[in-house]
Amino acid sequence: MALLGNPFVANVPRKMNAEELVQALRVDIAGELEAIIGYEAHAMATDDERAKKVLYHIADEERRHVGELQELLYILSPKEAENTEKGRQKIQDQQASNFQSPLE
Repeated sequence: MALLGNPFVANVPRKMNAEELVQALRVDIAGELEAIIGYEAHAMATDDERAKKVLYHIADEERRHVGELQELLYILSPKEAENTEKGRQKIQDQQASNFQSPLE
């Protein structure tokens, strides 16, 4: 939800340390994901094809923002990248084992 009344609401009163910046990026990613959900919900709630097209396009832009923020997070926190990769690999391993032939 936008906080339009206070133009300084997002200002940080001091420089963040490395850990705080990493946490801030996680919050930024969550905000982008929330925006995607909102735009897609609005698109799904209308029959106006023009509106759908614009809203889905904006949702895709937000997905690119997620990718940019995620990559920055991985650069600043290699442990975050390592844990994400472990989770990704776990799912890939599960998928591979689910698709094996019963004759194997």
